[in-house]
Amino acid sequence: MTPASTFKGKRVALFGLGGSGLATAESLKAGGAQVIAWDDGEAARRKASDNGLFVSDLASADWTTFDALILAPGVPLTHPEPHWTVKQARAANIEIIGDIEIFARERAALAPDAPLVAITGTNGKSTTTALIAHLLTIAGRDVHMGGNIGIAALSLEPPGRNSFGESRVHVLEVSTFQIDLAPSLAPTIGLLLNITPDHIDRHGTFENYAAIKERLIDRSGTAVVAVDDDTTRGVVARMREKGKPVIEVSARLRLENGVYADGPTAIFARQGRILPVANIGGIGSLLGAHNAQNVAAAVACVSLLGVDAATIQMGLRSFPGLAHRMEEIGRLGRTLFINDSKATNAESTRWALEAFASGVFWILGGKPKEGGIASLKHLFPRVEKAYLIGAASDEFAATLSAAQVPFERSETLEHAVEHAAIDAVGAKAKQPVVLLSPACASYDQFPNFEVRGRRFRDLCLALPDFAPTPKELK
Repeated sequence: MTPASTFKGKRVALFGLGGSGLATAESLKAGGAQVIAWDDGEAARRKASDNGLFVSDLASADWTTFDALILAPGVPLTHPEPHWTVKQARAANIEIIGDIEIFARERAALAPDAPLVAITGTNGKSTTTALIAHLLTIAGRDVHMGGNIGIAALSLEPPGRNSFGESRVHVLEVSTFQIDLAPSLAPTIGLLLNITPDHIDRHGTFENYAAIKERLIDRSGTAVVAVDDDTTRGVVARMREKGKPVIEVSARLRLENGVYADGPTAIFARQGRILPVANIGGIGSLLGAHNAQNVAAAVACVSLLGVDAATIQMGLRSFPGLAHRMEEIGRLGRTLFINDSKATNAESTRWALEAFASGVFWILGGKPKEGGIASLKHLFPRVEKAYLIGAASDEFAATLSAAQVPFERSETLEHAVEHAAIDAVGAKAKQPVVLLSPACASYDQFPNFEVRGRRFRDLCLALPDFAPTPKELK
């Protein structure tokens, strides 16, 4: 845990007692703050109280006595309208921050030079975060990974040195929700992978959403930015105008300076001179064109921290991959089964469909995002049949029907897996693929994408004669 020593003696209101909220409350308490916590859910309040936290209804509190409101990242700050606690805090003229801001202040107070890599982007940030942490671990660094992935930031060991005198390296995935609540976050390296429309309901406009992503890059010591979309190229141009160090990465462009992917090879380019650094050919855990971008970005980041090419290659080959993101579950005869449950929007699913030239038996649907799957029409010829589940079925059926893509309304994931497995047996493709890549949030049928992905995995493993992929080959 990182005790929030910078809040010693302060009285704070905390709203939102999920995983990161509880961790934040414990950190504040350990640092000497007086925490008054609340959540709309009775179960969350009971759990917090059982953990020894002081739980009291903030609606009846005197907000003039608080020094800050600590807001969980899932609670609306601005859109569709500010949460009632946000309105109370603004009326009392107190700051509104989140757990990442507390972590940033602890780093500034304890060890401002401690290595911190912060990763953001609409898609790919979890895989890239995990890959960076893995490569640094292989290089022998004391690595602590968390934030929007896995462990809450304040549950990690504090910035500084370990008992052997080695600097702890923190690798944090950060969402726009978290960046918006972290005004002093200034990582050693800030990585931006891409910006495509997402979470517009929480930020009002795409421009607002993109500006929050850019804020992380603007505050970084060195910026690493993937330049495969127009919006991120604009970010790079503005950073260069300010004189900020920027390393460009790409999965599509041959760069004069930066790191780019040439097929499966990651290449360093400096003033036109090229140096092959690593190769991901044949690595199942890094399947797909999107992983070429992820690898290029990870290579750039860890190289800045002194990791050599041989160690990078060794780390790539031992990378286990990320659960629910192009996760190879196994095979049934010729058919490959892929769990891409983390693809909660069309842009993320695009990467999955691009990984397979033909013979895709596509399971999709859930709670749809704005725009649906219309942007994927150019990839529909790769789909042999689609299986629709959840609330998006009507909308997606209309899109697929107009494009003459065969589909069925499976309604449930159970029916979809069963029918796709049967249909794939007769496919003409050399390697048919049953692909769960929903292009939707999970909330209509599942609590989160992890539960959805685990259910898909269980259904696959229950198929007669199914052969799971050995963990060391994933």
